[in-house]
Amino acid sequence: MSAGDLLFRLGDLGIHLKHDSSGEHRTACPECDRGPKDTALAVRLEADGGATWLCHRCGFSGGIRGERTMLGAPTRPVVPPRAGLAWSETAEAIWRRSEPLAGSAAADYLRVRCCVLPPPDADLRYLPARGDHGPAMLARVTHAATGKPMSLHFTRLDGSEPRKLLLKGHRKAGGVVRLWPDDSVTTHLCIAEGTETALSAAWAYLPAWAAVDCGNLASFPVLPGVEVLVIAADHDPPGTAAAEACAARWVDAGREVVLWVPDTAGQDFNDVAREVA
Repeated sequence: MSAGDLLFRLGDLGIHLKHDSSGEHRTACPECDRGPKDTALAVRLEADGGATWLCHRCGFSGGIRGERTMLGAPTRPVVPPRAGLAWSETAEAIWRRSEPLAGSAAADYLRVRCCVLPPPDADLRYLPARGDHGPAMLARVTHAATGKPMSLHFTRLDGSEPRKLLLKGHRKAGGVVRLWPDDSVTTHLCIAEGTETALSAAWAYLPAWAAVDCGNLASFPVLPGVEVLVIAADHDPPGTAAAEACAARWVDAGREVVLWVPDTAGQDFNDVAREVA
């Protein structure tokens, strides 16, 4: 397994590393991430192309076996990653408490960010403050292929950190935020990492979905009936690598791909939309 393939497989599990060199790395845990500076997860990349990981806070652990076994190298047990919850009663209760975007603080937030407002039946709503949640822009994460609900993504609107977070303990890999419903997706679809990026790209390409992060974008599956995929990529190394991996899979499947990248390094299409507004 190449170093790039290993990083993509880890990304599918929500484990994102900046380097592919062998040895131990520290990063945020996909199970109990507390913010961009959180490094509770210890990940060891082996010289044989495998990896193991352990969170020193919540105990999340697992491993990927490499293709080669080095002579004399110590063997390590490979522990399957904890799957996480599917859609739960907690997730359903939070989603049912949410309100339409129209007229809400979440809609105001999107307008300030120069985003297109999605239709009322989008998987994007407003969550009023109550208990540990809200006020927030609330996105429902569903499986890209089956449409089954998986998790919730919160964008906090009160300035508290972390600004963005997923519902703890729920699956994220393979999910998307359907900013336009399935019946709006015919032969064309635009996909981006973040919700704001997708809703900025939507000024030019409709319908649009958000992949949540670069790991999900890299593994975004080829969908039946979609003949043209527009990828609105973030212009940074993880973003472009994820977009290129997604594009290659769709091209191999005989689909047309438009790879759309901002001209300026470090920008995404929400940055572009705010510059031209």
